[in-house]
This record gives sequence, C-alpha cells and structure tokens, in this order.
Amino acid sequence: MGRTTLLIAGAAVLGVLAGTITGYAVQYHREPTPLQPLAQQEMAAAKPQAMTDATTRHSINANRWHKADEELAKKLVDVPGGAKSNFSGVASLDMFAATYYEDASEGLGSLITSQVQGIATAAWSESDRNFVEINLLQFHDRNEAEDFQLGIEHYMPTKEYAGNAGKEVPGVPEEFGHLWVDSKAQEKAGYHPIRGVRAVIRRGDIVVTVECTNNRGEIDESVLLDLAKRQMERL
Repeated sequence: MGRTTLLIAGAAVLGVLAGTITGYAVQYHREPTPLQPLAQQEMAAAKPQAMTDATTRHSINANRWHKADEELAKKLVDVPGGAKSNFSGVASLDMFAATYYEDASEGLGSLITSQVQGIATAAWSESDRNFVEINLLQFHDRNEAEDFQLGIEHYMPTKEYAGNAGKEVPGVPEEFGHLWVDSKAQEKAGYHPIRGVRAVIRRGDIVVTVECTNNRGEIDESVLLDLAKRQMERL
C-alpha cells in the first residue's frame, strides 16, 4: 500500500514537471510578448535653443525653470518708470550665488544646503548714482528661511558690512525683520564713496532682501523703507 502511494505521488510530480517543461518549450518558439512601458521614453519638454535675438533665458536654458519660479517672480515690485532695469525675473541658484556671495561656489553650496526652492530678483539703477536690488528667496519651509535670515543678522553688524547693530523695520516684528545703514561709506582712491542701506524681512518661507546703494555716499533711508513696504504688500 505504501509503495503504491509513493508511485502515484512520484507520477504526479513527474506530470507537473513534464507540463512545465512543455510550457517552456512552447513559449521558446513563440515571438516574445512586449511588456508595457514603465514610463514615457520621451518626455514632452522644450529643447534648448541657441542664442539669437528672439531667444530668452528660458529658451536657452530649457528645463531649468519651474512654474512656481514664475509665480514667485510675479510678486516682485515693478521697476520704477524712468529707472534703468538691469534685471527682473527668475534667478537660478548659480546665477544668484555669483552676484550675491564673495565666494560663488561656497555660496551655491550654502543655498543648496539651505533648501532654497526658488529665487526672484529685481535690480535697477537711477541717475547712475542709486542702485537698487530686491531678492525674494523661497525656502523648503520656515525653518530654513529663518536660518537664512538669522545668518544675515549675524554678519551685518561686523565692520566689513554695516558696522552697527541696525534697527527694527517699522511695522515689522523684530524677530521678522531688521534694517542696517552703513556706518560709513566705503572709500577707495580714484573711486566715488559707496554707502548702502539694507533691509531683511521674513514672511513665512520667503525671505526678502532690499538693498539700496549710492555711489556718492548719500543714503535716503525712506526710499528703502517705501520699497520694503511695497514689496511686502505684493507678498
């Protein structure tokens, strides 16, 4: 009885194996069935273009821009009528680092570490004496924005920058903004004296920097305050 059971069991196993082998043999002679693609092989995206009179920064540097960047740029204050616009719009991290930091590579690394999600910049000049720059930096969350703000507040009082502790921005809580007027103009033989005033204000995950520089050593703090107020209203 036991031997008969084993023979039946063995025959069943051989039957399963034979069926499996037959299946593989049949499949071997068939054309392979193509699998469904896991993802699109070609993404619908703009192709980079060579620079011409008709191209823009966006068409030259395709796929480096996001719709959210454009939304941030729309919140910039308008360049005043009569002023010479030097730039207004989305700024890439490397572009911003190259103009904002003394060490561009170190600055770029800092921006990446700080999880900056987007930057918008407006810069213009008036009468070849007054130069204005406004930056909107949007971070991943409020903590990174606060860290960036506090970093500026840490170095601005040093003599290499404003040289004083600064003061509050009218209408802005102390922990959310600060204003510095350079204690003295930067003077160098053969050059006009340069003096600036800067405000740094945080709102949510966005840090606003407003800077006015005069190459005759003359500063009107009220101009900066008006710009800062209008920029915050846009946000």
